Amino acid sequence: MLSEDVDYEQTMFGALGMQITECTGDRVVATMPVGPATRQYFGALHGGASVALAETVASVGTYQLIDKENQLAVGMEINANHIRSKRDGIVTAVATPLHKGRTTMVWDIKISDEDDRLICVSRCTVGIIPRAR
Repeated sequence: MLSEDVDYEQTMFGALGMQITECTGDRVVATMPVGPATRQYFGALHGGASVALAETVASVGTYQLIDKENQLAVGMEINANHIRSKRDGIVTAVATPLHKGRTTMVWDIKISDEDDRLICVSRCTVGIIPRAR
């Protein structure tokens, strides 16, 4: 699913407690706990943590569709609307592709809580670049 030569616990993915639960070229699902590492100082889920989760699922989805030997997937642009706050528990991001191009892909991401209440909506453009050799 992901690159085997990366220690994901030493990245933002690990630091924020993200977990991929489903991964295909047409849908990526990941969870993230809402706790001390993902809250802002007023105690609610930090918008930046939601955006990090959104870009992660979009990048992982793109990575599934490219030539992994010769290409990389990198975030180019992301926007997010934070719909409701969340103080604890788990949020789940579901990403689906809107555009699958040769040099860019665009993903729609919806982040919801355990009760399927919408927390955040996002759209992310991921660039496909040559892998440096």
